[in-house]
Amino acid sequence: MNASLTAADARGVAGFLREVHGALLGAGFPLSLAGAPAARAAAAAAAAQLDDYILPRLDRLDAPLLAVIGGSTGAGKSTLVNALIGRPVTRTGAVRPTTRQPILLHHPAEAEWFTSQRVLPSLSRVQAGAGELAPQDAAGAAAGTLLLQGEATVPRGLAILDAPDIDSIADENRRLAGQLLAAADLWIFVTTANRYADAVPWKLLAEAARRDILLAVVLDRVPPGVEEEVREDLMTLLTAESLGHAPIFVVQESGLDEDGMLPAGSVDPIRRWLGALAADAEGRTDIARRTLAGAVRALAGRVEEVAEAAEAQQATADRLSGAAEAAYSEALAAILRSTEDGTMLRGEVLARWQDFVGTGEFMRGIETRVGWLRDRITAFFTGQPAPATTVAAAIETGLHSVIVEESAKAFEQTEQWWRSDDAGRALLAGRGAYVSDEFSAEAARQVREWQQDLLELVSTEGSDKRFAARMLSFGVNGVAVALMVVVFASTGGLSGAEIGIAGGSAVVGQKLLEAVFGEDAVRRLAKTARDNLERRCRALLDEEKDKFIVLLAPVAGQTPPEALFAYARRLAGTDLTGAPGPTAGGSR
Repeated sequence: MNASLTAADARGVAGFLREVHGALLGAGFPLSLAGAPAARAAAAAAAAQLDDYILPRLDRLDAPLLAVIGGSTGAGKSTLVNALIGRPVTRTGAVRPTTRQPILLHHPAEAEWFTSQRVLPSLSRVQAGAGELAPQDAAGAAAGTLLLQGEATVPRGLAILDAPDIDSIADENRRLAGQLLAAADLWIFVTTANRYADAVPWKLLAEAARRDILLAVVLDRVPPGVEEEVREDLMTLLTAESLGHAPIFVVQESGLDEDGMLPAGSVDPIRRWLGALAADAEGRTDIARRTLAGAVRALAGRVEEVAEAAEAQQATADRLSGAAEAAYSEALAAILRSTEDGTMLRGEVLARWQDFVGTGEFMRGIETRVGWLRDRITAFFTGQPAPATTVAAAIETGLHSVIVEESAKAFEQTEQWWRSDDAGRALLAGRGAYVSDEFSAEAARQVREWQQDLLELVSTEGSDKRFAARMLSFGVNGVAVALMVVVFASTGGLSGAEIGIAGGSAVVGQKLLEAVFGEDAVRRLAKTARDNLERRCRALLDEEKDKFIVLLAPVAGQTPPEALFAYARRLAGTDLTGAPGPTAGGSR
């Protein structure tokens, strides 16, 4: 955007910024990664700054400037505020922290700007009576409350906010101080001659440089004779942080009167500087525009950091999900291999099939064109005649065992992989051992239903009058069992005598089906049966896999990292230096 940014453009930017706000709120970082707490805090802080400052300021550049007075514990912030107002308006004292509740001082005629939730909407408002001392003790202040006080000595066009200590021993005070400083149009940073080089303040000053915010530094309690030395050293430090333009005001060390007030005139240079800013309407708008543009640029960097953290969350979720997908895909492949390589024609299944097809009555039912097989395979078949249901039962037992075994392997592999990862281990915390009773019962049911499907399949295929007599010769159950055997027909994985036995058994089943339906139909029926079995096994395993995948659902519900990166790029390219002035919109 350029210097010709229109009111419509500003509204478009506001809509975009609200999208960013929603995206930040949608980034919760549910996985237990090292950077997750910091990322959550960064996302919350960025969303809060949009609410507290960026959107309200974009809406009204002509609103009074908000000057936030911040600094370290005991630096003299409240004493400075009292001196600027000309009377005690906020409590001072030796017990720290003194400032527990922020107080916003404004000209009485401009109360409307601050009594609404236009700025700092998360803080409730309490209006102090004229001439009262702002309550800063725990009994007189509710958490999350902004105390408003009208003072005629505050120049129009400007409000002064006394913030809690940035290094307070109270976590809530530190958080609130950061929130208030992020909502400022200008900062008045208060430090002392012996603490101006402390590390904590300089983190916030570096943030001021990133935001390009108007900054003034007050050196408080400067002993006589060291003013120039301290000022020069402080200027060197400010210049190193690209803040060399910031004015430095020195308040000499002196005693306080009985009301806790500094000597008259000790803060006159600061008062005059603030008065000059307030009196220049066009200058105030320029300051607001500049600070707003800097805040949006800084927001771009913060959103990019949030995007990087979201990307780490997504990558971890993908790894965990991929481990589950791989384990259960291999389980499905193993089950299907066991049904295709002849493995299922071992043991009890093979014995029962031998019993079934070895009966003379069954062999006599085969059409003449396949009768020549009888002499070649009868030597393999021994035992008493058995109904087809015994073969189906053996197949059910064998197939069920394979499914349960491979599912258990997949579960163990997935759990082992997840527990080797910090985030996965946290997701599995408190999760009990794998209980397979329900799965085993469901697997048995699916195998029985698959067999029932085959019965219906051959019944439907044999409903034609051309096949009816042949079907009656073998029975629907017998034909269905033969189809099951054909599905398991390949002899891969078997050896020695097993190959001959299984191979002969499969040939009998194949020829039986061909005698009833024809060669092409047999191929079609076998494929339909295999596809049905694969579908049922896949559904079973997917349900087990989803017991892991569902734990990753919170990540899937987050704002995608690619969307956050796109927002960061667009924010970095958003130029608000030409944002429209007072006609941009109505008061909020």
